[in-house]
Amino acid sequence: MSVPRPAFTIGIEEEYLLVDPETRDLLRDPGDKVLEDCRRALGHQVSPEFLRAQIEVGTSVCPDVPTAGEDLRRLRSALCEVADRHGIALIAASTHPFADWAEQQVTEAERYLMLARDLQVVVRRLVICGMHVHVGVDDPELRIDLMNQVTYFLPHLLALSTSSPFWHGLETGLKSYRLSVFHALPRTGLPEHFSSWAEYERHVAVLVDAGIIEDATKLWWDVRPSAKYPTIEMRISDVCTRIEDALTVAAIFQSLLAMLFRRRLENQRWRSYAGMLISENRWRAQRYGVEGSLMDYGKGRLVAYGDLVDEIIALVREDALELGCLDAVERARDIVAGGTSAERQLSTYRAAIEAGRPVDDALRDVVDELIEDTRTGL
Repeated sequence: MSVPRPAFTIGIEEEYLLVDPETRDLLRDPGDKVLEDCRRALGHQVSPEFLRAQIEVGTSVCPDVPTAGEDLRRLRSALCEVADRHGIALIAASTHPFADWAEQQVTEAERYLMLARDLQVVVRRLVICGMHVHVGVDDPELRIDLMNQVTYFLPHLLALSTSSPFWHGLETGLKSYRLSVFHALPRTGLPEHFSSWAEYERHVAVLVDAGIIEDATKLWWDVRPSAKYPTIEMRISDVCTRIEDALTVAAIFQSLLAMLFRRRLENQRWRSYAGMLISENRWRAQRYGVEGSLMDYGKGRLVAYGDLVDEIIALVREDALELGCLDAVERARDIVAGGTSAERQLSTYRAAIEAGRPVDDALRDVVDELIEDTRTGL
């Protein structure tokens, strides 16, 4: 029995950090009035996050990437306006260059307090932000099938989004240190491979019936079937400082799913590889970002990331054209050429160090660059 073509609608969720423009440190407690004003401006599309220094927005369900981009720009712009009124600043980056996680305050909501009690220091270290992309796929069996196949491409998406090269005032040597922090939690990383929706539900039920988790929202994999919406939710990516970068990542993810569905109609599937092999590429994307190489397991050798991007663009071109996001997909070449937020942050930091500025001042320069890049990258 054939499955109808999914709508491939799209929604984007982003998490941001709130900082003090004077000290450039995180605001441990921005105050309830900030969130109240954000909700007054954006309603249900804004919400608190685990730490009081974080805030999250989510677009509406959008028919295509350009529409999602318009909504995301509106959301970020409104948050920047609220922040200006309160004398604070917003940064779209997956880690803060020098903030101390031990000094941060947990949001006073039962869901977050329960997480803090259950996961202790491991969860309190999560001074990190991400971007989640939802793509509408109504049929649950198809969601599992496409999730199994698209997992291969998750490292490629991560590399394009990297924005977390610093942690606690240290240059980590990684382009996405966020994943190293997040991976300390249980039920993270690459998803399991499931043969059917029923098999997925049976595995979730084991954990729920044992009282380990309340529901599938506590599965924090790099990609998952959303427990709230009929979507496949990509979660591996850092939050992009510039919206155009975010839209490129979202457009490629959406186009990959459409390409995999098209191949299904042609009785073709993306070849399945062991999780350990995909994990190796995941690590290489964390470490090197767009400046490195990933393993092409079909060819059996490392391939420069820029060449892989060209191959992905060719692979999804007709799907991206049909979805109306080819321009965003092709912009991946610009990200490879110009660098991600991680490269820009490192460039700012190293320029300050080479100019003889103290490390603390160099890190503050990075925060200033992030504030400006977040605002102008609308």
